Amino acid sequence: MLGLFKKKTSKLEKLQKEYEKLMSEWHKLSTTNRSESDKKYAEAQKVIEQIEVLKSN
Repeated sequence: MLGLFKKKTSKLEKLQKEYEKLMSEWHKLSTTNRSESDKKYAEAQKVIEQIEVLKSN
């Protein structure tokens, strides 16, 4: 019954949350592990590209 009132999220919203999560992880890793930090940043860039594609459509 709790699922009845749950807001359905769009693909764009999911991608934006994923981007925010990746950027947060990137920032935390940037002070401790540079190579992992770079990987997170690259993942975030892929997500932002997907977001831009969705916004342009």
